[in-house]
Amino acid sequence: MLLIKNGRIYTMSGEDYECGDVLIDGQKIVKVGKDLSAPGAKVIDAEGMIVMPGIIDAHCHIGMWEDAVGFEGADGNEATEPVTPELRAIDGINPMDRNFQEAREAGITSVVTGPGSANVIGGQFVAMKTYGHRVDDMIIKEPVAVKVAFGENPKSVYNDHKKMPTTRMAIAALLRQQLIEAQEYMEKLEHGKEDPDKKPERDLGLEVLIKVLKREIPLKAHAHRADDIFTAIRIAKEFNVKLTLDHCTEGHLIAEDLKKEGYPAIVGPSLSERSKVELRNLTFKTPGILAKAGVTVALMTDHPVIPIQYLPLCAGLAVREGMDYYEALKAITINPARIIGIDDRVGSIQEGKDADIAIFDGDPLEIKTRCVYSIINGQIVYER
Repeated sequence: MLLIKNGRIYTMSGEDYECGDVLIDGQKIVKVGKDLSAPGAKVIDAEGMIVMPGIIDAHCHIGMWEDAVGFEGADGNEATEPVTPELRAIDGINPMDRNFQEAREAGITSVVTGPGSANVIGGQFVAMKTYGHRVDDMIIKEPVAVKVAFGENPKSVYNDHKKMPTTRMAIAALLRQQLIEAQEYMEKLEHGKEDPDKKPERDLGLEVLIKVLKREIPLKAHAHRADDIFTAIRIAKEFNVKLTLDHCTEGHLIAEDLKKEGYPAIVGPSLSERSKVELRNLTFKTPGILAKAGVTVALMTDHPVIPIQYLPLCAGLAVREGMDYYEALKAITINPARIIGIDDRVGSIQEGKDADIAIFDGDPLEIKTRCVYSIINGQIVYER
């Protein structure tokens, strides 16, 4: 057993503690409160420290573009065909990439990682822990979403290939067509249950899109510009599928529309240059404006665009630019967990949840603060 004593606890589940304790047994949190005791347990004295849920990056590409490797370690974009829903992030992630260690050293215990935005449909994202040497043992949920991309990235990639899509119209058309094919495939599978001769040949890409159509997982939509955000919403409503708005760079310009539509926003990477036209309205004000409008907001690094260890810094900069402090904490803990659909396991310090906890020597959103302990599945995986 492991007992964290005397810390200022941000549970992200309602009740916080100025001086509280967390008791861990095995991989789970078993008790949160005051004056807890557990004879024989290992004790961490967190007096003067902040104890909070392990931080979650809701959108990154960690392990898919390996650190300091180049082409050999670049496995995030299969930019040879624009529609590749069958691709699975778990087959491209190297969990021994040192960026996982840097994530743990920053208190980041879970990530949502997957393909890039070269393709209209890029493939399947995974939610995973940041500790381990084998992806299969690190998975929280897989697949957790299907990546789709609007706007400049697929346009530029396939314009270079001299093939469709080279326009926003074509991006939307390809996505719609693939979802229609998935609907037809689902119907054929149902008919095949009654008549095996009518069962279609297996199609891995359409299989995962059936999960989308059944609202088991969302489309994870790369969309920076307001018009691309609205196109993503339009298609999601046409097919009645779940959707997350990833990047949402111009979300602050259409905040009231996004509140009305009800889709969550995963905002970022904001700590980067305006390297393309779509980013001309990039600002750290976006998450605060969206949160104040009532949109559920998470923050991302889009690692390696922003190195993953700077996610808490991004939250701090969002606060500087107007985001409520507690909303910023939520945006890197419970909100990403809820948006992704893994809040039954992570995102808050509650009895029965995974014992994923970060302990800081000060304000976690302050640049001078250091992570002192990272705990994943009840195991101390980093100690400063």
